[in-house]
Amino acid sequence: MKKQLILLFTLIFTGIFSAAAQDPIYVVNGQVVSDIRNIPPGDIESTEMLPADEQTIARYGTEASNGVILITLRYDTPARFPEADGSFNDYISKQTDWDDSLPAARVVLRYKITTDGRTVPTDELEATDRRLRRRVIDAVEKAPRWQPAMRDGKPVESEGVLRVQLPEGKSIPRPLEFIMR
Repeated sequence: MKKQLILLFTLIFTGIFSAAAQDPIYVVNGQVVSDIRNIPPGDIESTEMLPADEQTIARYGTEASNGVILITLRYDTPARFPEADGSFNDYISKQTDWDDSLPAARVVLRYKITTDGRTVPTDELEATDRRLRRRVIDAVEKAPRWQPAMRDGKPVESEGVLRVQLPEGKSIPRPLEFIMR
């Protein structure tokens, strides 16, 4: 897992910061994709780097002249939240009651989508206000069920990260800092 995270970070880092270099082809679960930045590292089961040799170019075409990165995910199809027009973050933000007169606050949670489609908060990554934290957790617990991720035709658990900052458009005040001299 650590090796895969390092490889993924290296791929993203070199892809973003080396303008002169061409990106390799990314193949995720057998499908060529243009961007891998939205793949949660925990969803990656394995990675394999194919060299830019004749065999690879014959299989994937001339675009493979910079190599091919094969990524296998823990699932064939990702979990899908059918109730939201946008993202799960947007859905929870709309379901959370937070008046515009209240100070801006942010909650970041890691959650698990179970095999039966329930959303279960697993880790609190950040919470600038306890009241917003409680309201977000309530909204997550009341949220409709997901269509779970599938692997070989069977549902599997998956994870996600929820980021909610309310009221929308308002910035979080900086914490007070005291400097003693």
